[in-house]
Amino acid sequence: MEAIEVVVLSSDDEGGKVGLEAASSGNQHETNKGLPTMHQRSQSHSSSQVSEENLISNGPSSCHSYTGASELGFLSVDDTGLSCSQPINAAPLCRKFWKAGNYDNWLGSKVSSQYAKDYLHVHPLFLHSNATSHKWVFGAVAEFLDNAVDEIQNGATFVMVDKILNPKDGSPALLIQDNGNGMDPEAMRCCMSFGFSDKKSKYAIGQYGNGFKTGSMRLGADAIVFSCHMNDMVYTKSIGLLSYTYLMRAKLDRIVVPMVSYKLNTATGYFEKLNHQEHFESNLSLLLHWSPFISEAELMKQFDDIEYHGTKIIIFNLWFNDDGNLELDFDTDPEDIRIAGDIQKIGTISAWKTVNEQHIANRIHYSLRDYLSILYLRVPENFRIILRGQVVKLRNIADDLKDIQYILYRPQTGGSGEAIVVTTIGFLKEAPEVSIHGFNVYHKNRLILPFWPVVSYANNMGRGVVGILQADHLQPTHNKQDFERTSLFQKLELRLKEMTQEYCISYKEEDTWNRSSRDEKASSGKEFNRSSLQSECTERRISCRPHDRPRNCKLNGKEQETHC
Repeated sequence: MEAIEVVVLSSDDEGGKVGLEAASSGNQHETNKGLPTMHQRSQSHSSSQVSEENLISNGPSSCHSYTGASELGFLSVDDTGLSCSQPINAAPLCRKFWKAGNYDNWLGSKVSSQYAKDYLHVHPLFLHSNATSHKWVFGAVAEFLDNAVDEIQNGATFVMVDKILNPKDGSPALLIQDNGNGMDPEAMRCCMSFGFSDKKSKYAIGQYGNGFKTGSMRLGADAIVFSCHMNDMVYTKSIGLLSYTYLMRAKLDRIVVPMVSYKLNTATGYFEKLNHQEHFESNLSLLLHWSPFISEAELMKQFDDIEYHGTKIIIFNLWFNDDGNLELDFDTDPEDIRIAGDIQKIGTISAWKTVNEQHIANRIHYSLRDYLSILYLRVPENFRIILRGQVVKLRNIADDLKDIQYILYRPQTGGSGEAIVVTTIGFLKEAPEVSIHGFNVYHKNRLILPFWPVVSYANNMGRGVVGILQADHLQPTHNKQDFERTSLFQKLELRLKEMTQEYCISYKEEDTWNRSSRDEKASSGKEFNRSSLQSECTERRISCRPHDRPRNCKLNGKEQETHC
């Protein structure tokens, strides 16, 4: 009876690493040298099938290796759920995300082993529950961009987001690929598990070890990962499948992730299979049945454009919205990915309607290209974000402002010392036609809160006022779309309200001064020069530039510690 070696996601965090053994026999794969396109397909098909069997743990761990032992069986899986050729006689998975996690009438496979009580395990429905942290689908996409940006320190120069077609059924799928350091087999196991993160840098965006699971499961029901890694002349290729469709249709009672790995034999120039042959064949059988690819050759072809390091993620069986359409709209703009039906209508006078609806503050809610353009404060010049074949032009929101001030804020963070936050604040150049306002708050270079409205612009107070700041002293929530509502966050919110009011008051006072200057020049018979007056006004109000250090200056005759 064959054995299956898979990754089972457990809630325990103890146990040792999973061992890797080179197969003593079996097929070998020649090193890929060409770079054919992704859509070239081999006609070969694996005929291996998995018979009915049970799985047993080698010990409590979040990354378990399982070997077959029917007499000690830990998880029984019927062979109709694992075969590559037999049909699945189960109700189709709901394709609407917010209804796909229904617990009603759940009849999972029963755990029959006496060892079941020894440790906890994670039910497949948790994948859906975990992904609901992303209320906004672009927030899920950003998780993968964050991983790529964190790889810049390892030499990554691009991240690519694109639409491809599922080779099996022609349906749209989402591709995310970078040329970072890639993952070896053990790193792949940890990526597929919960809570593992090896990001030690204080500048790293990712920190919870949960982004891949929440992001992929929020975008689609299934995700397959291809990763190449080279370290100390050891070159590996790994493939892992996180399939909500498989887990639900097979009615498993815990999360099972089939994986296969290869290691280059430098003496022969061929890739050898890691782990025992029967384990490899069982996992490969699951991969071929539940992934978009029908043969091992097709799987291996996906590595052709990754070369020696990097990661490719394909998310397929994408979710639908309540209208029965794909959540991600690939058709409206061939160079963009949009959220279907999410264009907001702005209630304003007709003359100002277009400028409001087309402003980036509104477009980021439905245009991925616009959202990605402001997602990071800065990236190296040699790093590119490529969306549907076109480089995303990065945008600094401060360039959209006029009458700029730079305000220093020193929050008291307790035992961690004093933080320094510099806020750039000004009017949008389109003001007063736009009804947009708020602060764009970044954390470790990553946008968390876009155009956060800390005040309501009653009587036009705050209308068109926008700010940009980086608040590394705050703690983002797990979905990186908000901050934890701590006392530090509340103090920042209060200070930003004060900044807005102080800025508007200073602007009104200056506007009064402008009118007085114009009246004085008009009464003296001198010709009024608007550009000259604006230049004079700017020099009077703004005493520092972006490259200058903030310093104390005066407002209304009083020294203000926080104003420049």
